[in-house]
Amino acid sequence: MKKKNINTVLEVKNLAIGYQTKKKEIRVAEKINFALKQGELVGLIGANGIGKSTLLKTITNAEKCLEGDVYINNESLNSITSINLAKEISVVLTDNISHTNLSVQELIALGRQPYTNWIGTLTEADKLKTKEAIAAIQITDLVDKKCYELSDGQLQKVMLARALAQDTAIIVLDEPTTHLDLYHKVSVLKLLQKLAKETQKTILFSTHEINVTLSLCDKIILMKENQTYFGTPKELIAQQAFDKLFPDDLVFFDELSGAFKIK
Repeated sequence: MKKKNINTVLEVKNLAIGYQTKKKEIRVAEKINFALKQGELVGLIGANGIGKSTLLKTITNAEKCLEGDVYINNESLNSITSINLAKEISVVLTDNISHTNLSVQELIALGRQPYTNWIGTLTEADKLKTKEAIAAIQITDLVDKKCYELSDGQLQKVMLARALAQDTAIIVLDEPTTHLDLYHKVSVLKLLQKLAKETQKTILFSTHEINVTLSLCDKIILMKENQTYFGTPKELIAQQAFDKLFPDDLVFFDELSGAFKIK
């Protein structure tokens, strides 16, 4: 089933997410609606346990939606085969791969799997895409290192390069700044902003770095207990969407500065 929507690469309509057990359906969130356009950097934020990871798993087909529709480049997610979906969306999860014996070059080349033959032979085009991804992330000095030799920040950049090598219109990242210090958190998020603008790929990431996200993102998906908001940071501030996101005994949202502050 096709939907016509110019420049919209990912659309969610009336989505309900959660889990289906043998006895009952467990809904984490529902009535979720948003449309992401080409070249946008979009942050997914909300309190712990609100369903951010479940939402990302649902739109990448790792979890089935309980209700509603997801469209990837105007095509229903339900009608896209797994191999074709891998050519539309690349996913960077928080799984720990730091102990792998693969070299950085080998790990990034794995991004070309959706395009290689059954024995995984890289063509010249595959090698070029891998080289371009390495150059874009500026990690040429790391290509011969083993992944277990990398710092957390370096490894995160390598995973981004693998996603770039996959050459999809959409890149989805689940908490890409976990375990990084403040400088490297900002560094990774600034890199995402740069990639979205320069490559015109749509980048969606979940994060707890709300203040940085508000400064850098084109759009925000804000999940709260009874509602999911979507819009530019200015639009959500005007809607007072950040009020009562957290208990107000320790932190509060300051509309003038557009940031959370400690009481």
